[in-house]
Amino acid sequence: MRSLLRFLVRNYAFLLFLFLEAVSLAMVFSYNSFQRSRFLNSSNFISASLYNTTSSVLQYFELVKVNEQLAEENALLRTQIEGFDFDGQLLPDTVVFAKQLADTTFVFRTAKIINNSTNKQQNYITLDKGSKDGIQPDQGILAPNGVVGVVTGVSDSYAAGLSLLNPRWSISAKLKNSGYYGSLHWDGENYRQANLNEIPIHVDLAVGDTVVTSGYSSIFPEGLLIGTIQTFDQPQGENYYNIKVQLAVDFKTIRHVHVIENIKKEELTDLEKTVIDGAGSN
Repeated sequence: MRSLLRFLVRNYAFLLFLFLEAVSLAMVFSYNSFQRSRFLNSSNFISASLYNTTSSVLQYFELVKVNEQLAEENALLRTQIEGFDFDGQLLPDTVVFAKQLADTTFVFRTAKIINNSTNKQQNYITLDKGSKDGIQPDQGILAPNGVVGVVTGVSDSYAAGLSLLNPRWSISAKLKNSGYYGSLHWDGENYRQANLNEIPIHVDLAVGDTVVTSGYSSIFPEGLLIGTIQTFDQPQGENYYNIKVQLAVDFKTIRHVHVIENIKKEELTDLEKTVIDGAGSN
């Protein structure tokens, strides 16, 4: 306290000058519209510059994360095309590559997520690409590290769809090791987990086993990562396991995705419809 008093006594003239200067400036800006407008413009400019600098710094660190994600994606894509015939067809702006998988050709188009929910019972995803970019309903959505969802509606410039975190949609999935397949369905609880159903109890399971797409649909090719087994048990009197799958995709962080088009989907659908209609008429 004594030190503070000595400081004030020693510097009272300078402190008095600062006080009177502040009062003078306040009066000038309060009672003169020109000076007040210039002051406000200057302060707004400084604030805007500060916000812009902060945003640039944050975007820089986000770019680092995006670059890491893209590097992982490139590694995944290189792994996926190993052993397959690469078409190399380059379409305007969006097609990453096309690969021939047995009798089905899939084209992958890039898109960015502009809206995404994870905390609802029915979660949706909105993309920044639409019909003019080749996006259509019933096309799969894939992140660098796993399956995300399916497109259900499109406009000229945007597309919306269901994510795996939506009980309205399920995906045909299989165990990578054994090949046994079932239906993967989200129960509306943990955004990092889903249930794998219809796996018989005689199948050997282990925590950490990989779950991938079965290929038994026209939306996703076979072998795309979905997740890994986190827990499982054998309900008494039941013929199937209860299996919890840890989803490979963290839906709270995904930003860039691929939309998958099956070029031969219409041909396959028409053939299956013909067979079903023919069986039903007998």
